[in-house]
Amino acid sequence: MRMAELDYELPRSLIATTPSDRRDASRLMVLRWTQGTIEHEQMESLPDLLERGDLLVRNDTRVVPARLIGRRQQRDGGRGGGRVEGLYLEQAGGSWRVLLTGAGRLQAGEVLTLTGPTGRSLDLELTERDGPSWWCRPRAEGTAAALLAVVGYTPLPPYILKARTDRGESVSDEQDRDWYQTTYAASEAGSVAAPTAGLHLTDGLRSRAAARGIEEAAVTLHVGEGTFRPVTAETLDAHRMHRESWAVTPEAVAAIQSATRVVAVGTTSVRVLETLPGDLQEASLEGVTDLLIAPGYRFKRVGGLLTNFHLPRSTLLALVAALAGLDFVLEAYRQAVRHQYRFYSYGDAMLVIP
Repeated sequence: MRMAELDYELPRSLIATTPSDRRDASRLMVLRWTQGTIEHEQMESLPDLLERGDLLVRNDTRVVPARLIGRRQQRDGGRGGGRVEGLYLEQAGGSWRVLLTGAGRLQAGEVLTLTGPTGRSLDLELTERDGPSWWCRPRAEGTAAALLAVVGYTPLPPYILKARTDRGESVSDEQDRDWYQTTYAASEAGSVAAPTAGLHLTDGLRSRAAARGIEEAAVTLHVGEGTFRPVTAETLDAHRMHRESWAVTPEAVAAIQSATRVVAVGTTSVRVLETLPGDLQEASLEGVTDLLIAPGYRFKRVGGLLTNFHLPRSTLLALVAALAGLDFVLEAYRQAVRHQYRFYSYGDAMLVIP
């Protein structure tokens, strides 16, 4: 499949840089792929659009404040001091692996001073390059989660940050930490991006769904840095899909096995569900997935999807097209533009069902 087939025109004014006033106040486009119909609803109508016996499967990962902003410490001769930005990826022992960008070439032994949204700082010593990333040693005691809570920023997608800059918008990181996290996120953080379809769900919405006989289960997929990487290949087959870790509890396995229809909340939940082995046992399961879902894929477990509007030429758009059909999905996107839907992570939602 050529990536050009996944392209569409989007006015920059439709890129949402902040969420709706209420999580469940977003608009909801409903795609019924067997009927070929498109409906325009509100997110608060979701429980009425699902059926008794449906199972909503949501990703309960928690977002790490993984965005890093700092400066290089000046070295002998006065060199250094330039701004550096980056993204925390993982911790191994006492070291962090991070992606970094900045003025000039970084070198092992350099020290970066990170400054957080509250003004507190942390020094990081670069120790070893690892492909496009660096291993660093923080000069402070504590887990990565505890230190990043102080010096890290919300890891918003670059297009949101750019759109805000272009518009001269100012939003506090405290607001983003609240907005860019699902209400049901688990206590242990592990993602560098939010499972954004779940941002629309509130406790009240879920309670109304439960009252109508719609059940829930949670899976975990920690969203990695690959989610920010654009597809540069000309064809989808040539794209190397990023790997992300996942886990499913015995309770979730039992719910998935007994469900009448599984409706995934977000593409991350889809990737977990479609990665699960065919013969499920009621036990804990975990692993790593690099599953790429594109038109022609045959779904084993997913019978519906709640998702946001995705970037053009993206693997996420390919996944939605695999479920509902490429031509139908692109027509829905054209209608979304005409009807002024809000796009991407903080934008409106789409329910894709038969």
